[in-house]
Amino acid sequence: MTKLDLEMLNEKFAKESPEEVIRYITKELGISNVILASSLSIEDQVLTDMLLKIDSKARVFFIDTGRHFPKTYELMAKTMRNYGFNYEVYAPENKDIEEMVSKFGPNLFYDSIEHRKRCCELRKVKPLQRALSTTAAWICGLRREQSPTRKELDFLEWDDQHGIYKINPIAHWSEEQVWEYIKRENVPYSDLYTNGFRSIGCEPCTRAVKPKEDVRSGRWWWESPANKECGLHPVKR
Repeated sequence: MTKLDLEMLNEKFAKESPEEVIRYITKELGISNVILASSLSIEDQVLTDMLLKIDSKARVFFIDTGRHFPKTYELMAKTMRNYGFNYEVYAPENKDIEEMVSKFGPNLFYDSIEHRKRCCELRKVKPLQRALSTTAAWICGLRREQSPTRKELDFLEWDDQHGIYKINPIAHWSEEQVWEYIKRENVPYSDLYTNGFRSIGCEPCTRAVKPKEDVRSGRWWWESPANKECGLHPVKR
């Protein structure tokens, strides 16, 4: 695998556009060795637009937890039609879900942080591991202002957990910048955002937020902000 000078590159890309970050990493590692993780969020829709405009053969994957909003699947279909591509879809193992739901019930995540993390592990983290085993780098829509756990994000990082590079092209963007791009480029987005949602995940674990609440306050709202990660993006200590 090509070894990247992350410190130098993070200094360089602090003055460059997200598109330049994407162009660099896809050229350096090869388009087939880079994959974008999409949950159909506004951030991921922006990155999907950027990536596919750079190379129409780019890889984008979606983790189908089985608990998404119907509108998320509708947006998925619309995005595929608009850009003329197919997502790589990864889902949980049937046996894992059967055993978990049989033992703890369908909504175990409300019972405790331990149970919520168990659900996220089986529905999200294990499928993610399968997806990332096929690539040298993954692109994510994480932004520093989203939560306290993400305020130290770099543009390019080494993902120790998966042994690949992790790319955050819009780490420095505000939510307003994301919306500006969506409106300017006519990027499709979920109707849920017009109904008070600002961060969208599985339906049982996501709610609309009030005007002055932070972006991710509607995710796992029954937990403290320090716990609000599902294991896809481990918190740096």
